[in-house]
Amino acid sequence: MLSGFVVLSGMFNENVKYCPGEGSLSNMPEKSKLRTAAIGVGSLGRHHARNYAELSREGRVEFVGICDVDAETARRVSADNSCEAFADWRELLNKTDVVSIATPTETHAEIACEFLARGVNVLVEKPIAITLDEADRMIAAAAASGAKLMVGQLERFNPAMVALRPHVTSPLYFEIHRVSPFPNRSLDVDVVLDVMIHDLDAVQWLVGEDVPVAAIHAVGIPVISDKVDAANARIEFENGAVANITASRIGTEKIRKTRFYQTNAYVVLDYATKFASLTSLNPNAAHPLAGITVNRLEINDVEPLRAEITAFLDAIENGSAVPVSGEDGRRALALAVGVLEKIQRHAEHVFA
Repeated sequence: MLSGFVVLSGMFNENVKYCPGEGSLSNMPEKSKLRTAAIGVGSLGRHHARNYAELSREGRVEFVGICDVDAETARRVSADNSCEAFADWRELLNKTDVVSIATPTETHAEIACEFLARGVNVLVEKPIAITLDEADRMIAAAAASGAKLMVGQLERFNPAMVALRPHVTSPLYFEIHRVSPFPNRSLDVDVVLDVMIHDLDAVQWLVGEDVPVAAIHAVGIPVISDKVDAANARIEFENGAVANITASRIGTEKIRKTRFYQTNAYVVLDYATKFASLTSLNPNAAHPLAGITVNRLEINDVEPLRAEITAFLDAIENGSAVPVSGEDGRRALALAVGVLEKIQRHAEHVFA
């Protein structure tokens, strides 16, 4: 880095540098913007497109366009974001530096590996892939080309989680509920890979990514679809931490709550309302009730997807590690696969 060179992001409209010995600022050629695109613009992917379009208008990136196999969806989303629409993702291979992939999970590996092999940075929606072998291929492709691979575990960027994370010490017991009405969108995976994986990722992240899983117990049943629509998993870690997770996509209300206990603290996290609090006890209080305090954490209410995409772009531009790596995505997928295996064994036992 040149001595005396400072970049202040978002403060100036053009790049400048200080020229030692001249005592003045001189213009530099503007740094080329990252070319971005969104592949798969259904219920979630269209929000990737919207964010890229907004960032383009702000001058942060160049938004190349969107791609979707459904012509009407592609036409509508491209019109909403004033961008070009593509019918085949291969048309974008040599036109982008960054892509978001929000296509059906079974297509993630094929699409991501093609872009990664060409050095294009990939943000892929969860789950990273449909199998662990496919996840490994994606990770290897990123390592071979040097492109960055990030997995869209969105709840890590929820303002409530962002505010809470610095206060997490050694959680020991989790009670987690993630319930929603049956979704008005295509379902290519079961409820474990569809929604429970958010909480499987969060639990591993909070307990410690290097803490092995000791045991998994799980049950689940299909109710409306031909895949598991409701499931419960009990995850036991080797350090003694336990997580009880319930996920359902056939509820009558939307619930996104996590409660857990750590030494001297009870934590409540509500992703839906962006609420987080810690209830703690002062051991030196004259009376236990007098020592209880509830700290409602201050929230910086930023759209989680905007924060996720911005963090990805920052990592690319700064050459730093992405917040949620391919290995993180694989770890969550491995735990989800373990849950599904236990569900299958339980079903074979019950319905034998």
